[in-house]
Amino acid sequence: MTLAASIFFAVLAFILYVLIGYPLLLSVYARLFPKPIRKQREAVRISILIPVKNGERWIEGKLRSLLQSDYPGDLIEIVVVSDGSIDSTEAIVRGFGDARVRLLPLPAGGKAIAVTQGLKAVTGEIVVLTDVRQPFEQDAISKLVSCFAEPTVGVVTGELVIRAGESLEEYNTGLYWKYEKWIRRNLNRIDAMLGATGAIYAIRASLKQEIPADILLDDVYLPFAAAFKGYRIYFEDEAKAYDFPTSLHSEFRRKVRTQAGIYQILARFPQLLWPGNRRFIHFLSHKLGRLLLPFAMLAALVTTFFLPQPLLILAGAGQACFYGAALLDPFIPERTALKRLTGVIRAFLVLVAAALCATAVFFLPAQKLWKETRVSVAGSGARVEENSRS
Repeated sequence: MTLAASIFFAVLAFILYVLIGYPLLLSVYARLFPKPIRKQREAVRISILIPVKNGERWIEGKLRSLLQSDYPGDLIEIVVVSDGSIDSTEAIVRGFGDARVRLLPLPAGGKAIAVTQGLKAVTGEIVVLTDVRQPFEQDAISKLVSCFAEPTVGVVTGELVIRAGESLEEYNTGLYWKYEKWIRRNLNRIDAMLGATGAIYAIRASLKQEIPADILLDDVYLPFAAAFKGYRIYFEDEAKAYDFPTSLHSEFRRKVRTQAGIYQILARFPQLLWPGNRRFIHFLSHKLGRLLLPFAMLAALVTTFFLPQPLLILAGAGQACFYGAALLDPFIPERTALKRLTGVIRAFLVLVAAALCATAVFFLPAQKLWKETRVSVAGSGARVEENSRS
């Protein structure tokens, strides 16, 4: 076997391991060695923290969703931190007419600063962090808080349910999210969670701490800070929040930010790459592996040209068909059998490209990677694009 062939097959094995092999092995291991926790309904004072920038379209509905919770209303406070909003967000919060809702207006400084200042302002024993757009299920807060009956639990994240999209592109984006949640459930079973979902997670107030201003992923930074103090990150999939589907373009921009955030997390928590850390293999396989996927695919493409015959023809033709399918996808009619295949390939390659673009965090200020998330809202027979920072 030539050197080029050895590299090609090694890279191919790595790609298959990250995408298929590791998730399957994790699934088997999680079934064999689960680590359940104790849950119990408890009534403690909680604070709900909502950092928001220009969220006038969503804020009133969000507040009503939270206050309609089955959690005891007299034990809830809500702090809305406005990150320099220039729309009517602050006016809506001020005029909401409920003493449990407070506004903390700040000059624009980014989400990390908004969350840090909000954490300083809250008074509850448990802090629930959420974004402005996603309404909660009525029992979501109670389900989150019940997990803190286990004293080893420091952070609890809920499940973000993506509503069904009207286009195949939105469906494929949702399909990726389902795949991601399957991995997350298995990581949770063995106490190896690698972060939380920013739209719905909670943390013990005793574990609050300042978030560096440039951090892009507060929902990974705070959970890891708690984990390295000996606390467990738990995924309560019965605590649900709901979101609208996003286009592939919006998901690409969001993925650039989240993948760039992983580079930051690695710099802040280098012990994640220490083999003695019990999350080592999971962080390496799931998070770092995803970051390396675009480089692995480029290596496979380059080495293809140096492969001996007939391997060169087989590998070249396979990759030509794969990348060609993604290029043709925008021109294929929506409801056709071929579109279901090309759409998945295109969605996958867009997310891989986002991981490559995430390296921009080494060259640009982190805040430049924050973009507004565009979601599709179906209503009155029409589809409308709405903006909200998430």
